[in-house]
Amino acid sequence: MALRIRLARYGAKKRPYYRLVVTNNESPRDGKFLEIVGTYDPNQDPAAVTVKEELLALWLGRGATPTDTVASLLKRRGAPAPAAAAE
Repeated sequence: MALRIRLARYGAKKRPYYRLVVTNNESPRDGKFLEIVGTYDPNQDPAAVTVKEELLALWLGRGATPTDTVASLLKRRGAPAPAAAAE
């Protein structure tokens, strides 16, 4: 089972709000997930990104790989870029 850290979309039409979730690679975008590790709100200026650092480190240690979008959000936020995202 390949684990991914990716965005799940919530919110109203034209007002998206995203959760950073750890999920199985084959699950649908807004489907079942294992844990919420953060949020992303693009409606704020500047866009707000919150991350639970301990959970993120735990799941990265377990082999979860972030998607390109999540890796760029983490990099923009100032958190150290995960080694798995650089590959």
